[in-house]
Amino acid sequence: MKININADIGEGFGKFRMGSDEELMRLIGSANIACGMHAGDPTIMVQTVELAKRENVSIGAHPGFNDVWGFGRRQIRMNPVDLEHSVTYQIGALQALAASRGARVTHVKPHGALNNMAHDDIDVAMAVGRGIKAADPGLIFVANVGSQMTRAGESLGLRIANESYVDRRYDDNGKMLSRELDNAVIRSPEEASEHVVRILEEGALFSVNGKRIPAEVHTFCIHGDEPTAVPVMKAVRAKLADRNIEVVTIPQMLGVDA
Repeated sequence: MKININADIGEGFGKFRMGSDEELMRLIGSANIACGMHAGDPTIMVQTVELAKRENVSIGAHPGFNDVWGFGRRQIRMNPVDLEHSVTYQIGALQALAASRGARVTHVKPHGALNNMAHDDIDVAMAVGRGIKAADPGLIFVANVGSQMTRAGESLGLRIANESYVDRRYDDNGKMLSRELDNAVIRSPEEASEHVVRILEEGALFSVNGKRIPAEVHTFCIHGDEPTAVPVMKAVRAKLADRNIEVVTIPQMLGVDA
């Protein structure tokens, strides 16, 4: 069995740094690099691209709302056309910087509040999808499994990588629990590793109330801003190795040329 692990990464800003990017990059298959709106700046973007290239990690854009103060986790209601252009703009910035280092962007994964809104709202999901397609119709849309993003991407002819999370718990509707709840994030390495393997082996998500939600998952996300990201990922990689499950890039997972 193969699986992809991706990380939201490169989320510092200026002289401020977030997470243990260098150590985490050695433990993942794909990197979602912040594009300067919710976090990141041109220098951090280039540094993160170089890290990913060194570790043979595939590179993705991680567009979000223009909200450094709130780390992109506050909802912003935007005209769908403006949102579409913002997504394309952010992808394009990373594409140019990656190209300057001999690398290529292969996927896109929305960040934070944008991701949560696009999960439920087809208009938001379609705007994100159109923004991706405008930047490059060959890009892979990393979308929450069972979300409107999956439906939007399919309707636009984009390749989809269905995503679950290493470090998040679910409600009965198959959505991540709100971060406003104390139990939303999984910080225990042992629990996170069991959580990932159970989803893979049983082909389903499981809510905090025990509801089974069938799901075909191609990729799992770890949030690089969490202080526990590295120990959690070390435990996950060890558990996957015990099960002979190989961690690959998103293009490899989908059988797409990188």
